[in-house]
Amino acid sequence: MAVLTAALAALVSCGGKEEAVEATSPAPAPSSEAHSPTEVRLGAEAAKEAGIGTAEVKTRSGRETIEVTGRLTVNEERTWRVGAVTEGRITRIDARVGDRVEAGQILAYFHTHDVHEGRAEYAKAQSEMVRLKSQEAHAVRVRDRAKTLYELKAGSLEAWEHAEAEVKNVQQLIVQAEAEVERTRTHLVEFLGVKIEEPEHHAAGKHDVEDWVPVRAPATGVVMERAVSVGSVTPAAGLICTITDPSLLWLLAEVNEEYYAQLRVGMPVSVRVQAHPGREFRGRIVKIGEKLDPDTRTVQARVELANGRGLLKPEMYAAAALELPGRREMLTIPEGALQELEGQTVVFADRGEGRYEAIPVVTGESLQGEVEVKSGLEAGDRVVVRGAFVVKSQLLKSSLAEE
Repeated sequence: MAVLTAALAALVSCGGKEEAVEATSPAPAPSSEAHSPTEVRLGAEAAKEAGIGTAEVKTRSGRETIEVTGRLTVNEERTWRVGAVTEGRITRIDARVGDRVEAGQILAYFHTHDVHEGRAEYAKAQSEMVRLKSQEAHAVRVRDRAKTLYELKAGSLEAWEHAEAEVKNVQQLIVQAEAEVERTRTHLVEFLGVKIEEPEHHAAGKHDVEDWVPVRAPATGVVMERAVSVGSVTPAAGLICTITDPSLLWLLAEVNEEYYAQLRVGMPVSVRVQAHPGREFRGRIVKIGEKLDPDTRTVQARVELANGRGLLKPEMYAAAALELPGRREMLTIPEGALQELEGQTVVFADRGEGRYEAIPVVTGESLQGEVEVKSGLEAGDRVVVRGAFVVKSQLLKSSLAEE
């Protein structure tokens, strides 16, 4: 009996140890294969349905370029600051800021006493001309009579010569009077832009548009600024408005000192602005600054940009690529391969066997549908060109599922 009890105890003891070993054994490994959070796996059927297409990273020769920043501004050579020709009070304004105006179009009117004074001077000059013409006719008759008397031996040569001198003297005065008439006429018609004669139909003390001096646009353009309002008094040469032709703008680009010696007038420039992502505007350098900025150690390059469609606006900030002399080797990929992921520019590299990895890249200049890759890829790599957005969506979906 004692032997049986010992055997049962040993059996129980052995069973407990086996249960303890079984409880502490490690859990089996999961059957699914781990993968990188930047990698997507697509089966052959899924890739076919997504229309996945890839392209090889190529090496090509291109121009050496540098990236600079700058600010768009009006073209000062096609900007006109319109001022008052004389002191006066603004009586009417026909052009507002933003209006497109044609050359010769009236922008505003102002009243000035110069109109009445000019008309008075013109009338006085005309009266003097009439008086001198009458005096000339009388002097000619006196001269002719003196000549006749001299020829008949009834008058002296001295009297004839004196009469001849009087005619020439009056004729000199007439030349001066004609110049004064033309001066006063020009002042009214061409300088002030009003009619010569005083209007007959308005009441005494009243003034109408024929008494007002018109302010005309010197060229076709857009009104960028208006410095006066109705009722304000402007001095002679006081600014009334500013007109510019926006079809040709300037970019004031800041170029680092190290590149100064390579800058040339006429150098081509590619310009990009935030308002039109993915679009380039072509220009050329028309002026290189004469001195460096002492704080930034940059020199200003003035770039002329065609803006016929009006997509660019003054005061926009811009990034510009300046094409330097010489050529260099670069890596390029199709622009369609680029995607935005968490604020970074990425491409999806084809790693084979349905694996696509998101690779952050730094891009450079655009070249006819292709874009330069400065870092992140090597020649011979393959990147997703068609269906890249689908791959990106799958990656985002996988990340959400893991969370």
